[in-house]
Amino acid sequence: MDTITALFYVFSAVLLGAAFRVITARSTVHSALFLILAFFNASCIWMLLKAEFLAITLVLVYIGAVMVLFLFVVMMLDINSDEGASAIREGFWKHLPLAGLVGALIALEMAAVLMGGFRLTEAAPLSEAAVKLGNTKLLGIAIYTQYLYPLQIAAVLLLVAIIAAIALTLRKRKDSRSQDASEQVKVTKAQRLRIIKMQPTVEQAATPAADNTQGGA
Repeated sequence: MDTITALFYVFSAVLLGAAFRVITARSTVHSALFLILAFFNASCIWMLLKAEFLAITLVLVYIGAVMVLFLFVVMMLDINSDEGASAIREGFWKHLPLAGLVGALIALEMAAVLMGGFRLTEAAPLSEAAVKLGNTKLLGIAIYTQYLYPLQIAAVLLLVAIIAAIALTLRKRKDSRSQDASEQVKVTKAQRLRIIKMQPTVEQAATPAADNTQGGA
């Protein structure tokens, strides 16, 4: 067994252990930290497979941006350590068989799709010009030519997920004020202007004070 194979087994073991702790840790913060560890080991495995661009992308995008966002969201949630954790994990073991069945089905589907990529004997050798292009450029050419349709499907799924997340977390505040443009357009003059007839007010002239001296005489 060479060094690369030994490192592959070490990173794979740590990756599986971290992934298991993601779903079994009692603290949500600990789950997020174990997920960061899983992503880091996955990037190390990609480095062993000479996929440097994917490894750096996983570290920069998922560990550097997405997981930091996850930690902020988890820390902003007002969850009690006892009641909140039990409420979140309520029914976990009840739905575990169905979740395991769905996970196994997804793994079989991914194996059926990716099985052709592991058949190295059937793969055509790369030309010298393709080798000089580099890993990143070859990946971009393959994504936007051969896998353009799956890329568009993935983009649509991500858009739907973003819209669903916004719709689920959107809460209407009671103290917020907003304007409805359609209601403003449909308004009439009678609704905005009201004419009131009022009696005119006339100031009365002040009566001069009586002369006390003349009254005394």
